[in-house]
Amino acid sequence: MSTIEEDFDRDGAVCLRQVFAPHWIETLARGVARNLAAPSPLAKRYTPDGKPGLFLGDYCSWRRIPEYRDFLMNSSAPAIAGRFMQSHKVNLFHEHVLVKEPGTEEPTPWHHDLPYYAIAGTQMCSLWVPLDPVTRETSVEYVAGSHKWGAWYTPKRFNDGDDHDAKDDRLKTVPDIDSHRDQYTLLGWDMQPGDAILFNGLVLHGAPGNRSTNRRRAFAARYTGDDVRYALRPGYMSPPPHGFPGAPAPGEPMDSEAFPVVWRAAAA
Repeated sequence: MSTIEEDFDRDGAVCLRQVFAPHWIETLARGVARNLAAPSPLAKRYTPDGKPGLFLGDYCSWRRIPEYRDFLMNSSAPAIAGRFMQSHKVNLFHEHVLVKEPGTEEPTPWHHDLPYYAIAGTQMCSLWVPLDPVTRETSVEYVAGSHKWGAWYTPKRFNDGDDHDAKDDRLKTVPDIDSHRDQYTLLGWDMQPGDAILFNGLVLHGAPGNRSTNRRRAFAARYTGDDVRYALRPGYMSPPPHGFPGAPAPGEPMDSEAFPVVWRAAAA
């Protein structure tokens, strides 16, 4: 029987049960309420006017929302990231909040994260933390093992699912997962507040709309490890580099005002 660390290495995503106490879920819920009341300039509404529900995303707000900062730095999230990345230190990259209100039709397109980001390296992961009960039918899905395919895919636009303009010939278009679901091992879970999905920055993932009667508020904490360097790549980047005040020079380690070290492994 494999360990959960081995499952993460093989599949690129694992569900961790009840790793965050109610206190932390309440903290994040207060932060999301503050965020929705005053979205940042980077916030994006993906639901067109006149359509039901609301699909809203916002990120890079941890400096102005104390609840986010508290969770990202003081919860067990950094230690979990360090353990599974097998890293000696963990840098905070950013946070990403995704809210799908009841009746939302818009899906999250299939994509993987690293081609969007201003980083180079392999040790990058996210913790996807639901603040509401989530059924398998409305949760994020992951293509097991896709982080080991050796392919990088062009970033997708969340508002219409099309590719962003690519300026890197190494990037490919994401395969049509939904039309060939039987050809892949797709992972997804029923989840409760306190659970989290840990996933690799290269694993393909997407999510359906929220046609349920429940909100789907999710907080994603993104961290990097030892081998990651700051990098500016051609084409589309999200979050945009100008959203990282105090970032290091390209090619330098992440340790900086923009990406503080939030965890270190204990000395042997």
